[in-house]
Amino acid sequence: MQKGKIDVKTENIFPIIKKFLYSDHEIFLRELISNAIDATQKLRTLSSVGEYNGELGDLTIHVNLDKKKKTLTVSDRGVGMTESEVKKYINQIAFSSAEDFLERYKDKVDAIIGHFGLGFYSSFMVAEKVEIQTRSYQEDSKAIKWSCDGSPRYTLEEIEKDAVGTDIILHLADDSKEFLEENRILELLKKYCKFLPVPIAFGKEKEWKDGKEVETGKLRIINNTEPAWTKKPGDLNQEDYDKFYRELYPMNEDPLFNIHLNVDYPFNLTGILYFPKLKNNFEIQKNKIQLYANQVFVTDSVEGVVPEFLTLLHGVIDSPDIPLNVSRSYLQSDSSVKKISSHISKKVSDRLNDIFKNNRVEFENKWDDLKIFIEYGMLSDEKFYERAEKFALLKNTEGKYFTFEEYQKMIKENQTDKHDNLVYIYSTDKEKQYSFIDAASKKGYDVLIMDGQLDTHFINHLETKFKNSRFVRVDSDVVDKLILKEENADSKLTAGQQNDLSTVFRSVLPEKPIFTVSFENMSETDNPVTITQSEFMRRMKDMSGAGGGMGFYGEMPDSFNLVVNTNHPIIIKLADDKDKSAGKDLEKIREKIQPIKTSKDELEAANKGKKEEDQSQEEKDRIADLNKKIEDLEKKKEERLQKFGKDNKLVKQLIDLALLSNNMLKGEDLARFVKRSIELI
Repeated sequence: MQKGKIDVKTENIFPIIKKFLYSDHEIFLRELISNAIDATQKLRTLSSVGEYNGELGDLTIHVNLDKKKKTLTVSDRGVGMTESEVKKYINQIAFSSAEDFLERYKDKVDAIIGHFGLGFYSSFMVAEKVEIQTRSYQEDSKAIKWSCDGSPRYTLEEIEKDAVGTDIILHLADDSKEFLEENRILELLKKYCKFLPVPIAFGKEKEWKDGKEVETGKLRIINNTEPAWTKKPGDLNQEDYDKFYRELYPMNEDPLFNIHLNVDYPFNLTGILYFPKLKNNFEIQKNKIQLYANQVFVTDSVEGVVPEFLTLLHGVIDSPDIPLNVSRSYLQSDSSVKKISSHISKKVSDRLNDIFKNNRVEFENKWDDLKIFIEYGMLSDEKFYERAEKFALLKNTEGKYFTFEEYQKMIKENQTDKHDNLVYIYSTDKEKQYSFIDAASKKGYDVLIMDGQLDTHFINHLETKFKNSRFVRVDSDVVDKLILKEENADSKLTAGQQNDLSTVFRSVLPEKPIFTVSFENMSETDNPVTITQSEFMRRMKDMSGAGGGMGFYGEMPDSFNLVVNTNHPIIIKLADDKDKSAGKDLEKIREKIQPIKTSKDELEAANKGKKEEDQSQEEKDRIADLNKKIEDLEKKKEERLQKFGKDNKLVKQLIDLALLSNNMLKGEDLARFVKRSIELI
């Protein structure tokens, strides 16, 4: 028996630390299986070039668990190792046999996984002792057993072993007992080895019999050795793609369509990406793309490998140019990864554009599901925006779809304001904002439906892209002010009447949310009272709610504008009723106010230009007394107007109608409105 000390090559340690970092102990199993695949693929290559003349036979890799002995064994029928190879590739850490082999057979070799020579040593993360029993494919080679307890010391001796190949036997440590559980190993094999190119067997198939699960005599094969992405697109039909999607995501709804990636220059990349039905739940849809390196699962957290917006897709990406174990910061800075990311983005946009050009009807039918994905891409990736503006669609409230260019041409004549700005009118809720949409439609305006999760951000983005354009929500103002034209109607109410009615309406408005009262000169056929919300304030609050960094606005209370139509017959009648009911009282108050105001104005005129210290105290007291009298009389006037408002059922009815049209009338207030409506009828 030989004894020795493992030779750690310090010059090789630093690139390993940089490129090969383990974040989880469970990775050990993936590494051991990868090495077994490696050895098997090597033997296939040697056989194909005539350097191995033996029978390949069954190359299935076996994983065996022995709870009593506390061992986990990975066995392959690959090339095996000679004594000198064990010394070279096992005893010298970071001297990769795969690298050496690749150099020799770079034009013939199939997929060789290992690159750094450290994968085997990951087994010491979970094992207190590791044994290798191996026999090389080379003629007259002797079987070798290597053993190490995790220290730099090892033993090497000859043993009896009939079959070519390698057994890696892990004597699991006490703190790694979880890996003695069958379900845990099965979980890891399915996670990391589901699509490896050599069959992997773990135990026997099971079936339910007489109310319990029993083993059959058939080997339980973990993996699909020829997944769809490894085949040529021409060899697959849509049924094959759909079947593979169900294999990846058995509980998911069928996808919209797919893209098959197949690139060999300037980098190697294969894969299939699927467009799921995203709708508005894109947060929970992330981490659905699985990243592989030569069919070995690496991660399902692919940020950095693909652009952020493409993480919403489902499917598989496989590239040997992506290292197996690296930090995310490394991925984001790696030049190969950046090229892959850019290529995938282009392939996605090309595929979408092809569908749009070749089958627009199908594209429009899928738009509602695609919308959030495409908007996300256009918001976060400038190059994608440039490609997508050809096929991105706008949908109006009638369910018709338009490209940006088509829609601009359609609304240009009727929706250009007096400043030559093109006004895009939109709704965020077709049902709740129906009355506003109806009013806009009667004016000949077209209204877009922008009810998506990202639409608040997307509208802001489009305003920066579209020249001389702005977006206004259909309920942000009365219809005549959505698109300001030159013509302005005259008011049938005087300024004094408007001031009085402002107090009347404010006396009946609810305390919350906050309302301001304004008057607009509109058509007699427009609603007498309308509730609107400032486009700027509402959009800032929406941005805050959607995580747009507008926290200040998010904390502000909701505020609305009660717009009174100065030309509506009901409003004019209300002004007349106010004059009949409270006109005499208000006139008496005004008569008392007028001489006081005159006296105050005369005093202030006499003191005009004087500094405060030059004014006599008597004059100051006199002005303060006059202000107090005016204030008291104004308060009496306000109280009289408030009494009229509260006594007049029509005022409350008009406000409730406006609230009702905005879905803001609920509960007890709604019940009172119904009762009052019956009384008025």
